[in-house]
Amino acid sequence: MKSDIEIAREAQMLPISRIASGLGLEAEEIDLYGKYKAKLTDDALRRLEGRPDGKLVLVTAINPTPAGEGKTTTTVGLGEAMAKIGKKAVLALREPSLGPVFGIKGGAAGGGYAQAVPMEDINLHFTGDMHAITAANNLLCALLDNHLQQGNALNIDPRRVLFKRCLDMNDRALRNIVIGMGGKANGVVREDHFIITVASEIMAILCLADDMDDLKRRLGGILVAYTYDGAPVYARDLKAVGSMAVLLKDALNPNLVQTLENTPVLMHGGPFANIAHGCNSVRATRAALKLGDYCITEAGFGSDLGAEKFLDIKCRLAGLSPDAIVIVATLRALKYNGGVPKADTAKENVEALKKGFVNLGAHVENMRKYGVPVVVAINRFLTDTPAELQALEEYCAAIQVEYALSEVFAKGGDGGIELAQKVVAACGQPKDFRLLYEDSDPFETKMEKIAREIYGADGVIYTDAARRELKNIRALGKDYLPVCVAKTQYSLSDDAARLGRPRHFSITVRELRLSAGAGFIVALTGNIMTMPGLPKVPAAESIDIDSDMKITGLF
Repeated sequence: MKSDIEIAREAQMLPISRIASGLGLEAEEIDLYGKYKAKLTDDALRRLEGRPDGKLVLVTAINPTPAGEGKTTTTVGLGEAMAKIGKKAVLALREPSLGPVFGIKGGAAGGGYAQAVPMEDINLHFTGDMHAITAANNLLCALLDNHLQQGNALNIDPRRVLFKRCLDMNDRALRNIVIGMGGKANGVVREDHFIITVASEIMAILCLADDMDDLKRRLGGILVAYTYDGAPVYARDLKAVGSMAVLLKDALNPNLVQTLENTPVLMHGGPFANIAHGCNSVRATRAALKLGDYCITEAGFGSDLGAEKFLDIKCRLAGLSPDAIVIVATLRALKYNGGVPKADTAKENVEALKKGFVNLGAHVENMRKYGVPVVVAINRFLTDTPAELQALEEYCAAIQVEYALSEVFAKGGDGGIELAQKVVAACGQPKDFRLLYEDSDPFETKMEKIAREIYGADGVIYTDAARRELKNIRALGKDYLPVCVAKTQYSLSDDAARLGRPRHFSITVRELRLSAGAGFIVALTGNIMTMPGLPKVPAAESIDIDSDMKITGLF
């Protein structure tokens, strides 16, 4: 089979103006970024507000292997398959980060014959949203350090600066740095840190903002530091809001692209789910609901991360209510969760597969707690054997969950027709959508419910540092906010080595960070890092471009 980039390069893309026209958008309601990319304008988004919503379908997954399990591929293929059965679907996806593209995971535009295109543009600079977020983030940092240099009228304690610089790249050397060295003219010497752009609070704010006014309100609410007297300092105190908003002016609007089969895709925002809230923008999701009969969106990694945050943070804050949830799994990932080494997951092993079913069962059980119909999508590989597929069918029957084999990677929309039909049927079933915890629950109760109900933990342990920060958050009156847990994606626990369905463990919260502008509290668990590092052999080593501007090695 051809590589992803070869398939994408041969795509018969339509001018993006035609995709927009098919959605009922006028020429003046999109801003073109070349022939195949565009942004929806504010006028378009305002005009759509009065339309009724379509059905909202969330695509999530089980705990993946380190190679990933094709959740975005399945999402894109499902959108293509919807068109095959005569349904008008609009995809709402996240934008890829350059960190994984040049690291280990690769791009995030799907794969095989279920891709969003133009694939090269999407996985690289796209429409510049990531750069705008990075610039706005680092402008706030520059204004803060300039304030310290120019007399520190706000009495900021340099030892209690909370807001970090960012870069959309995996670069472990920048996790902990010292700035201001080289003499008085170069600023105040202090410890500083970098996080990856997709973990920035500004990324979360962009994805949760309703409009420019809401964006500016949220930007102003970013907790930047504390004073020597222990008083909070917000971005608005540094007079940073207007200039940051100007940098984010275009990035605030959703991007319109298409799949290989010309299904419309709104791709906007890209927070990681293991260290951020893992969902595309509220603006893109709302627009997709207005433009199609079905909005198909995804949330990063397994349902314990992305889906929980989609439901308990995004849906809570934006007033959204999903109609169906699709859980993507592969037999190789289930065998991996059953104890098979990653290198051997392509070999038949029915017993290990059966042991790994507990992971799928946990994710199905967790999603059912939200009162929404669930469908399992098995991303099929050529190495899947009849005996393994028979065992899967028997297990799904035993836990009474609908499932469909998905072959969208190899066949595009034609390979997802059964899945599309089952998703449509699920959307027609009654639902009783409910959140896991109440707004009024104390922070500890919210964290306990996530740990026990979603991860299967016995409880939560807090480090002394986490308890001190919770005391600070409580003093600000912000401890009522939703919880965004930063946790490994490879396990239901906070230990990546504990596969399957771990039992008899506790979640350790080692650090808390208040994202007051975004509107949630980040709880860092285990050894999760907000600035990833590159692997021993990064994907960047295989990426190249020739004299004809032909890119190779991108996937």
